[in-house]
Amino acid sequence: MRHYILTGHDLPKLQLVQSEDPSPGYGEIVVDLRAASLNYRDLLIAQRFSDLVPMSDGAGVVSALGDGVEGYATGDRVVIAFMPKWLDGDFTEAKRASLGGPGSDGVLTERIVVSATGVVRIPDPMTFEAAATLPCAGVTAWSALFERRPVQPGETVLLLGTGGVSIFALQLAKMAGARVIMTSSSNEKLERARALGADHLINYRSVPDWENEVLRLTNGIGADLAVDVAGPATLNKTLKATRLGGRISLMGVLTGFEGPVDTGVLLEKRITLQGIYVGPVATLRALVKTNIAPQIDRIFPFEDAEAAYDALQAAGHFGKLVIRIGE
Repeated sequence: MRHYILTGHDLPKLQLVQSEDPSPGYGEIVVDLRAASLNYRDLLIAQRFSDLVPMSDGAGVVSALGDGVEGYATGDRVVIAFMPKWLDGDFTEAKRASLGGPGSDGVLTERIVVSATGVVRIPDPMTFEAAATLPCAGVTAWSALFERRPVQPGETVLLLGTGGVSIFALQLAKMAGARVIMTSSSNEKLERARALGADHLINYRSVPDWENEVLRLTNGIGADLAVDVAGPATLNKTLKATRLGGRISLMGVLTGFEGPVDTGVLLEKRITLQGIYVGPVATLRALVKTNIAPQIDRIFPFEDAEAAYDALQAAGHFGKLVIRIGE
């Protein structure tokens, strides 16, 4: 089989190599990959690691079963969870140390062995390309909206940007009956977000004090829930744009990992700040059942994986970038 490895050289650091087909162990299955989708974290992994297979999000067909596997058959269409060992319940170190963990081999390969409990069947109408977008971005958006304190009909949700997580969050928030305020630096992307149901649009380049515009749109109250995918450069503005007693789901590091936090506002407004790191297999299963239609910006052939990475780094996409692996 063929697979890519990170070489440790300049981005995108990819080398296509041949290796032996894998065999499943007890409780494992072999999945012939048909599609894989990119996330921003794939750039971070490429900058920090080498000699491993990149990417975490893939979908394909079950081609072999190990001993002890029940409930699956060869030919089943499945999507692989971001962390296959995290089935449900509280997050632990053991659950993190699986496919989506740093330093682990990923899905930019023609064939992979995974735990049978770490995959979810996909419905026949769902394409492999669509399914492959769900494990990280889709599950992260679900967790941001519905984990611990679910968004309610009529609440206002603030979403930053028009990348994969934000677009999934827009679709899911509208399913839940929420009002959505969305920001972007591109009027074209904002209009595409409007077509998906966004209620209010803010171009943060032409309106740099976008937090004040959020307050204006909410009669000075602020958003009930904000989904911050950027991190340090936006968090203090997000705090200002969130209502008293509101909540913020923070999962993005687009602007880095460290920065000052206005703890005074956080405390005075009694805001709940929740860190999000994807979610369990159970959440992926619930997401698949919604029949959500992922927004795919572009699909690249397997042999053009470097071009997909280039497109991700250029950040001009709306929704998700996908690599088609098999037929």
